[in-house]
Formats: sequence, C-alpha cells, structure tokens
Amino acid sequence: MAEMGKGVTAGKLASNVQKRLTRAQEKVLQKLGKADETRDAAFEEMVANFNKQMTEGTKLQKDMKAYLVAVKTMHDASRRLQDCLAEMYEPDWFGKEEMDTLIEDTDTLWLDYHQNIMDKSMTTLDSYLTQFPDIKARIAKRDRKMVDFDSARHHFNSLQKGKKKDEAKIAKAEEELGRAQKIFEELNVELQDELPALFDNRVGVYVNAFQSLAGHQEKFHGEMSKLSQNLNDIMTKLEEQRELKKAGTAEAKTGEGAKSEETNHSESASSPPKSAVTNGSDDKLPPGFLYKVKAIHEYAATDADELELKIGDVVLVLAFDNPDEQDDGWLLGVQESHWLQNKDISVKGVFPENFTQKV
Repeated sequence: MAEMGKGVTAGKLASNVQKRLTRAQEKVLQKLGKADETRDAAFEEMVANFNKQMTEGTKLQKDMKAYLVAVKTMHDASRRLQDCLAEMYEPDWFGKEEMDTLIEDTDTLWLDYHQNIMDKSMTTLDSYLTQFPDIKARIAKRDRKMVDFDSARHHFNSLQKGKKKDEAKIAKAEEELGRAQKIFEELNVELQDELPALFDNRVGVYVNAFQSLAGHQEKFHGEMSKLSQNLNDIMTKLEEQRELKKAGTAEAKTGEGAKSEETNHSESASSPPKSAVTNGSDDKLPPGFLYKVKAIHEYAATDADELELKIGDVVLVLAFDNPDEQDDGWLLGVQESHWLQNKDISVKGVFPENFTQKV
C-alpha cells in the first residue's frame, strides 16, 4: 500500500489492488514470452551503476564510522595512560609543570582530531548518502509505471486487433495508454538526467572526504610527534638528573674517604692542582683539564671538529683556548682512552653536554 495515503476511499483501494493485479499478470506474460517488454539497455546500465555506487558509499560510511570508533578508543587509552603518568609523577621531579601541560595538550589534540573527522569527512559522506533512498524509490516507481505502460499498450493493441471492434473501448484504452506513457516518460527522463550526474559526483565526494581525512591526519600526527618529543626530552632530563644525583653522592663519599686517607698519611705530599691529577696509572692529565664526563647517549659527529661518542665513553673535558668560541650546551674534550695511549690532544673535539654526565 505504498502509494496510498491516509483517508483512502474504498474505490481508491480497489483501484490500487487492481493495478497490482494487472502488473503481476503483465510480468507473468512477459516472463513467459507472451508479451513484449519495454527495455532500455542504457538505463539498465545506469541503474547498475547506481546500485554499485550506493553499495560502495554505504560501505565507506560504515568503515569511516568504524575508524571514528577506533580513534575514540585510542583517545580513551591515551587519556588513561596519561592520567597514570600524572599520578605517578612526583611534584619534585624535573619538568612537573611541563608534564601537566603536555598531558592537557595531548588530550585536547585527540579531541580536536576526532571532532574534525566527524565534522568534515563524516558529514560529507552522510550528506552524500541521504539522496540515495529517494532516488531508489523513484527507480522502483519508474519500473512499476513501465509495467503499467506495457500493460496499457498491450491492451490497446489487443482491442485494435479484435474481430469485433468497440470504438468506445478502444478510445478509452488509447486514453489510458497516453496517460500511462506520459507518467512513465516523465519519470524516465528525470532519472536519465540525474543518474549519470550522481554517478560522476561520487569522485568529488571521495576526494573531499579523503583529502579532509588526510589533512587532519597529517596535522594530528605532526602535533602529536612534537608532544612525543617533548615527553621524551622530559624523561631524558629526569634520568640525567637522577644519574647526576647518584654520581654526586658517590663523589661525596669518595671525597670523604680521600680526606680520611690524607689525614692518616700526613707524611704524603700535598695534592697537585686539578690539571695535574693522576689517573691511576700515574699519568698526568692533559693541560687545561677541567673534569671528566661519561657518555650516556651515542652521538654521531656531523663535522670535523666534533667528537664521536659511544655510550660509556669517558671524555676529558678541556678549557677552550678562547672562551668566546664556546657555544651554549657544548663542551670541548678528548677521549680518555686516546689520551692515555697517545698523550695527544690534537684529536680533541666539541660535543653536546646533555649527551654526557660528570663522573
């Protein structure tokens, strides 16, 4: 009763039932080959394209929704992980305020990413698919009206070929045929204009949806990369401070032991200046020696005047001949192993201070 509205009269109901019966009879005759059927190969191809387009669009919409669910799930997991870190991070640790800000920024970034995909890519697809149900219904209606047209045409032809011609019935049949043909052709022409345009429109829709998605992905991952680097820097600095604190404690204990030993051996000579401190094999350290550091990260030299570092390397830090040549965050030194073996500081070089810790 899809074509009936509210308040349908008994006469209208009977008319609709008769239409369905007539269409059913016509389809049976066509399938049995006893009645010819209006066929339009070009239109049938348009309908096939429409069905393919609707299926693909629906699948894309479903997969995009699944992607949004995955983003929301990742956001929830990220928030729980960040909350856990915030709870564990003690107030006196390095970068506490920066860490709190970073956690806030990470949560905001996830929220913006999810909302942008929803507002742009998802909305584009939803709007695109809203037109399909109406067009699908009109295609079905066109098919029904085509059967009505065929039935009216066959009825008119049979009356014309009959032995006893009833001109009144023929005239009425001809009138019904003209009306059925007009309704069918109006629907047919409209759809023949709309279906190719709709099929071509899919390219622009897909481009807009995926360009928008790609743009938001690029922005999100770029910003997230920066936040991840900031987190890594905070963690690295926290570890460095811990190592420095441990080294300071060990140095203090060593100093106390050395002081006690000096007291017990008052006959020994006074300690030499720092630049002449011995290194256990009674070899003097190089001129300008300030202190030692140990590499806690590998560093690949990028210039001839830089020093290559491997984790665990001990470097003798030297004073710059010209203090103005020293860049912030950089030290000058020579590998201890090289000095002990060659007594040569010509291979000295600069290196980043934050890749090392004092020993």
